[in-house]
Parts: sequence; C-alpha cells; structure tokens
Amino acid sequence: MQLNGTTLLVIDDDAHARQAVVSHLESSGFVVLHAADVTEGQALLAEHPPELIICDLNMADHSGFSLVQRLAEQAPLLPIVVLSDTGDMNEVVEALRLGASDYLIKPISDLLVVEHAVRRSLDRARLRSENQRIRDRLELANRELENHLKELRDDQAAGRQVQLNMLPPSPWRSGTFCFEHKIIPSLYLSGDFVDYFRVSDTQLAFYLADVSGHGASSAFVTVLLKFMTTRLLYEQRRREGEGRVDFKPSEVLGHINRSLISCKLGKHVTMLGGVIDEKRGQLTYSIGGHLPLPLLLEDGKARYLPGKGKPVGLFGDADYEDCTIDLPDNFSLLLCSDGVLDCIPGAKLRDKEAQLPQLLEASCGDLAQLLSSLLPEQGQGNKPDDISVMLLSRNEE
Repeated sequence: MQLNGTTLLVIDDDAHARQAVVSHLESSGFVVLHAADVTEGQALLAEHPPELIICDLNMADHSGFSLVQRLAEQAPLLPIVVLSDTGDMNEVVEALRLGASDYLIKPISDLLVVEHAVRRSLDRARLRSENQRIRDRLELANRELENHLKELRDDQAAGRQVQLNMLPPSPWRSGTFCFEHKIIPSLYLSGDFVDYFRVSDTQLAFYLADVSGHGASSAFVTVLLKFMTTRLLYEQRRREGEGRVDFKPSEVLGHINRSLISCKLGKHVTMLGGVIDEKRGQLTYSIGGHLPLPLLLEDGKARYLPGKGKPVGLFGDADYEDCTIDLPDNFSLLLCSDGVLDCIPGAKLRDKEAQLPQLLEASCGDLAQLLSSLLPEQGQGNKPDDISVMLLSRNEE
C-alpha cells in the first residue's frame, strides 16, 4: 500500500475535473499540488518536486504533450499519468513511447480508476528505482571484485615467479650425474617442490616435497622449505671447516619437522631426501611419509627402494632413518609426488603403484617419454592434485 504523504502534481486546465481528481487523491492520503497550466505546473515542479505527475495532453495551449517530451529528457524516472479526452490515441501512444507510465481517457466517471493508476505507476517507478539501485550496487561490487581479482592474479603471478626462481635448472649436470624435474600445479601455485644442489666437493643432495593442501598457503611452505634447506647447507659448509662433513637426510627431515611444528602453520609435508657420496659411490636417503617410494631403474628393470617414516611437520616425536645403497654405474632414480598416481588408471592404489615401474622401464629413464606416458593430456584442464617428478640419472658408458 502507498504510504501517506506522497506528493503528486496534477496539471489540467479543466478546473472541475482537476478539483475532483485532487479531492479524491487527498482523501486517499496523498499530498496533491495542482496547476491550471504547464507554466504554473513547472513552477510547482521546481519548487516542490513531486513523485508523480498527472497531466492532461489536450489543454487549450496544447502544452501537455510538450511537457511530457521535456520531462522524458530531464527526469526520465519520474512517472507521468497522461489524460486525454479526444479519443485520438496517437498522442497517447507517443506519450507512452516517450516514457509515460499510464494513460486515462476523460471524462473519468470513477475516480478510483485514477487512484489505481497512480498507485500502479508509483509502485512501478519505485521498483525501477530499487532495481537501478541494485544494479548500481552490483556494478560497484563487480568493479571491486574485478579489482580484487586483478590484485589476486598479480599476487599469484608474483608468487608463481618466486617459485619458479627458487627451482633448480632442468636439466642440471654435476660430474657424472644428471638431474631433471617437472612440476605441474593443480592451481596457479604449487604445493610440490624439488631441489638439488652440491653440498661439498664429494656430496650432492636432493629432495622432493609434497605439502598438504593446495594453493597459496601450501606454496608458502615450499618457500619455507627452500629457506630451511639453504640455511642447513650454509651451516653444513661452516661445519666442514671444523672437520665434520656428514650431511644426513634424516637430520634434515628431523630439523624441518621440528621447524614446521613450531611455526604452527597447520601444514605438513611428505618428503624424500637423499645425499650422494661420489667418493664412495653411495646414496643415502630418508623418507618422511612419502608415497610412492623412490624407483631405481637398473639394467632395464625398475624396483622400489625400501623405506618408511612419518610425515614431516605432524609428530613431535618423529624419528627418521637413513637408508644407504651402492649406486650402479648406470641407473635412473625416479622421485614423484602422489599426484602422479592420479594419472595412472586403476581402482586401487597398489594397482597404480604396480604400473609405475613398468612405465619407468618403458621410458628407458627418459623423463620426456615418461611424462608423455603419464600425462598424455597434461595441457587440457587442471589436475586434481599437484604433480611433481624428479629424475636422477648416471650413464658412464
């Protein structure tokens, strides 16, 4: 129902008809201004802007239609109910085309018709006004959202560039060893990370990490891992001058475990870390809750290396073990995140794990060929999980 106090303006040069309309609308609770011609009506319009105008199109000076034309340009949202007593609908149709909200044919025998036309027009006008306010708010919200999305995209692009800058080159050769890697994030940023580097004149180290979750928070932990391992490497080289040269993967995992727990980030990591002693021809590795286990390809046959350990960053009492093997003259060692298993067909995890050695054997230790077998459609859409693969090879032929 229309609230009392709504201001209307009636413009009609027929005093009797005008007064009848004014009296009825006032008795219905409206505040009604009225004028005998357009000039007087425009003065009232400027001094007391109404919420609706009732205007006769066929006044003696024919100015009613001109007023509708002007208001259509100056106040397009102001509802106008036009009156016509000629029976000629051309001007009525044109007035409606210009934006008049309703029309009535004079003489009006039932003034309730006028009241209903006024209420309908006011309801539609207020609905249009409210819709416009909603559109304006939506447009503002959309602009703000676009700005936020741009900032987010810029932040993600910067974060992605930081991650790319932290990754080692691929391939990277040191002595007789060659390291390669590939990381495919499920989102813009990756929670998987790999690194390999020289520890000393006779030692090479590497690791693959899979941070729980996805996105920016997981990507942040990869930055933290890089910082931790770089600091450990610095301390190792400092100790080297003091006569101690051991760089044990189990100690690295233990240090990262304690650091992540103390940071209280709510994140944990599964990791594979290893150190190659070039002088002894041995690989020492440690496992922190990671699957699949590392795969060793030798003489065309691939096998999983044994090992176990708790995830890193979950258990304060976690104890990590070092496993040591003699390295063949020619071999390939595959490390990959569990996202790789999502790319292998099969209903059960053990069935997928059983296929991975076969794929490594079929690739003959070639990373590009292995990725082609694992990810034939890697460019089509996002993956359900981050995917990371690292291949360490030596060929002394």
